[in-house]
Amino acid sequence: MEIKTAVLALGALAQETRLTIFRLLVEAGPEGLAAGCIGETLKVPGATLSFHLKELARTGLVSSKQEKQFIYYAVDFERMADLMTYLTQNCCQGMPQECLTVVETALGRCCPPQSKSKKPKRTRR
Repeated sequence: MEIKTAVLALGALAQETRLTIFRLLVEAGPEGLAAGCIGETLKVPGATLSFHLKELARTGLVSSKQEKQFIYYAVDFERMADLMTYLTQNCCQGMPQECLTVVETALGRCCPPQSKSKKPKRTRR
């Protein structure tokens, strides 16, 4: 991750409503939440919510998908992990494995990485 990308992402999170939305979406997991549900849960008016979701999406921290009349938002966990890695890559006097192991373990417990291919596993009989 480049510094400009990290600054944009951190800037998006450096606002109380957006950070609250992001944390709610992290809690929701890869399926995400409908925009209406986010607004109801956080008591944020529609226009305000739309503005904040747009800012988070612009940085790539969240993505959206439309299903019928609903728009669902979800955290891009790879992007989140990239940002966390960027923030910790020079920690521990050049031994990032000391810090990253903790981060990777925490992410692994909550959100195991999704594989890029959706091929079914073959089993031997």
